Amino acid sequence: MQEQTMKERIIIHVDMDAFYASVEIRDDPSLKGKPVIVGARPNERGVVATCNYEAREYGVHSAMNVKEAYELCPDGVFIHPDHAKYERVSKQLHEIWDPYSTASEPVALDEAYLDVTETAGTFERAREIAHLIKERTLKEMELTCSVGLSYCMAAAKTASEEMKPDGYYEIQTPDEFVSLMSDRDVRRLFSVGPKTYDKLSALGIEKVSDILDVRNDVERILGQQGRFLVGLAQGIDEREVTPYRPEDAKSISRETTFQRDVSDYMLLMDVLLLMSMDIMEKASRYGLKGTGIILKISYADRRTVTRYANNLVIGGPMDVAHAAWSLLDGSGRSPVRRIGIGIVNLSNEKKRQTTLFPIEDDSSVTEMEHHLKRMHRRYGYDFMSNAKNVLGHDGFHDVVEHMRVQSVKHTRSGSEFWT
Repeated sequence: MQEQTMKERIIIHVDMDAFYASVEIRDDPSLKGKPVIVGARPNERGVVATCNYEAREYGVHSAMNVKEAYELCPDGVFIHPDHAKYERVSKQLHEIWDPYSTASEPVALDEAYLDVTETAGTFERAREIAHLIKERTLKEMELTCSVGLSYCMAAAKTASEEMKPDGYYEIQTPDEFVSLMSDRDVRRLFSVGPKTYDKLSALGIEKVSDILDVRNDVERILGQQGRFLVGLAQGIDEREVTPYRPEDAKSISRETTFQRDVSDYMLLMDVLLLMSMDIMEKASRYGLKGTGIILKISYADRRTVTRYANNLVIGGPMDVAHAAWSLLDGSGRSPVRRIGIGIVNLSNEKKRQTTLFPIEDDSSVTEMEHHLKRMHRRYGYDFMSNAKNVLGHDGFHDVVEHMRVQSVKHTRSGSEFWT
């Protein structure tokens, strides 16, 4: 193996065990011992967000279609996710974990890398910290986590996965990492997803050690990622733990899957308006402005199209909505299964907005109020008075489903329905 030149670091990776499902079981002890599947219900569209280990014994896994999960595990308990609750729990977890480190980098709600190089000083002390984290997480939160300790981020994550659930493992040196990983399927290597695997497989790479046999081809085909993978195959990962700041985001997006295919053009426009309000509220909260809009549509036949609009002046939700409507209008006329929009090319504003719906001028306010009042009449829901439900992560999907159900009660007209 080539000479090791990495800066000496001590990294802990904490990974909650079946996080969503574990929180639900903690809060409802009657679920203990049962296969718990968090996502959609069997009669709904959707995928498995996560499931506990009892459900995994039936072959259920994250991202699986919920109907397939039901076929594998008909006696499972299917639960809608409560994202607001999971976010609260995640915040409490970080209050336990973060003080042990000089830098904490969250991954979604249930994982984090902790740089304990300075706070621990030695692997022996870091080992004590890792076990303290496990003990406190169980005692204070009644949840289990798996913890990995290592000299770099990739090896720490590999270590945390090694003894799941409720496990602990450490990898102290690059040689230990190479010894552990060299004969394993290359898909076990950090950052190797399905697309990357297909490219590696085309080069005859199946095991991690195979990467070094054709390193030049890997770097040529995969570029920067290829160089990263060649380094990982030698136990090298130079990345530093970087705390996440919402104000550093480059995009903010929102999407929803309809429980039935939607051909109601007016409904799609109205949902896009609500999404525009939601993502602009988030952008404003962190002092962000963007100059581009992305629209993504998945149709009933599983086709997906993505449309962009750039070089825009975005002052408020109506600017986002108008751009999204224009993109929608040029995206075909087929029943829609899923729709989403996002603001891209974000940058920090000098002055943050403080209003719930950031609007630049009175005409935009008037126009948005006009649409929300019209939507109130159409769907029987007071969008102005219930703004928090509209913008809330969990309430949003319920509001959209209510709108969809109400929309089918309207008489079809050429202006509202695609034909």
